[in-house]
Amino acid sequence: MCRTMSRRLKSLSGFGHYTHAVVRGVAASLAKGALRMSPSEVDLAAARKEHAAYVEVLKTKVGLEVIELPADESFPDCVFVEDAAVVCGDTALITRPGAESRRGETKLMAEALKELNMNIVEMTDESATLDGGDVLFTGREFFVGLSKRTNQRGAEILAEVFKDYAVSTVPVTEGLHLKSFCSMGAPGLIIIGSSEPAQKTLKTMQEMSDFRYDKLTVPDDVAANCVYMNLPNKGHVLLHCTAEEFPQSVKMFEKFKDYMLIPVSNMEKVKVDGLLTCCSVLVNKKAI
Repeated sequence: MCRTMSRRLKSLSGFGHYTHAVVRGVAASLAKGALRMSPSEVDLAAARKEHAAYVEVLKTKVGLEVIELPADESFPDCVFVEDAAVVCGDTALITRPGAESRRGETKLMAEALKELNMNIVEMTDESATLDGGDVLFTGREFFVGLSKRTNQRGAEILAEVFKDYAVSTVPVTEGLHLKSFCSMGAPGLIIIGSSEPAQKTLKTMQEMSDFRYDKLTVPDDVAANCVYMNLPNKGHVLLHCTAEEFPQSVKMFEKFKDYMLIPVSNMEKVKVDGLLTCCSVLVNKKAI
């Protein structure tokens, strides 16, 4: 078996295995200063409460070791740590976010991942932009959304860093990021929103891939953003939206009979385009 294929199969067998999560506090400046695609009023206290609940789920229900970075008032969006790094195996690519106002967020993330003994690669090409929210890793390959925040050069650098995996780009015509309407629900299973743009993007991904993916379509695009893990002593775990937010989509998740299903509220952070995957960077230290 060739080395590349061996690594791919090893990665797939460990897909969803995590030991650590890096999160960051909610800055007071988020309410007024965070970027957003449409005007909205954010209840800061409620945003902090729901984020604290999210972090507590990672610590107690899921059992990860959580590294909590402090908020920085200079960076209103800093709670959305996913955009600052793409982690795969023992390597962390520190991104160059598409929004110039967010580029300073990556410094603290790089330091935290270095403390975990990860191989750190910094994206220094000033022509490149990449947000982690545009990167979907399936365990077999990467899909990178070309969006308002991520460009072709950013995708090319990701491909150079993670040479063992195919990297395909797909246009993101609606929503902020690729993962604004999709995420992984298991090895080989993509959770996808029901909108026409979301379904069209999935079709493009399927056509570009050498692998076959099953899909679970949920009525609400935002609800398709979930956090999947496969953990010792817990098995399949899915953090998903609450029934209060998206009742019809939550009914779809009930099909996962052998999963630990954990509803997590995101009613405030979604107002500034933040979703569940946005709020943590997951690491499997056993892979390091």
